[in-house]
Amino acid sequence: MPICALLQSMNGTVTCCHSRTKDTAEKCRNADIIIAAVGKAEYVRGDWIKPGAVVIDVGINRVENKDPKEKTKSGKMKKYVMKGDVNFDECAPKCSYITPVPGGVGPMTIAMLCKNTYNLALHSLGQPREPLRKSPSHVNISARS
Repeated sequence: MPICALLQSMNGTVTCCHSRTKDTAEKCRNADIIIAAVGKAEYVRGDWIKPGAVVIDVGINRVENKDPKEKTKSGKMKKYVMKGDVNFDECAPKCSYITPVPGGVGPMTIAMLCKNTYNLALHSLGQPREPLRKSPSHVNISARS
């Protein structure tokens, strides 16, 4: 389920932007949570972040390495490094939480793939699947007809 729809289904107020949205920076400055998945390395800048916001960086971009400290295990300078869609160094001081790239949402993606595989196995055996998400706490499931 796309994240916008998932958050809305849980009564979240969602603003969805893309790389050509006008004044994306201003929209981000008002956001409590930013989920960046635009496909452009370090697109989200530090001055876009509302103090205390949570930033989830989904992007993964291979960019040419310009930092001589980034080395391979054999000691050679890396040709490429992985960068997210968020400029981590600029944004991290302003956030209450930020996911790193690499190592942030990747493990969660793998966990969800495992969960989906498990649910498909249950379905193929005619057993009920586990729900994708819990219902909002204010919804009484037992009262539904």
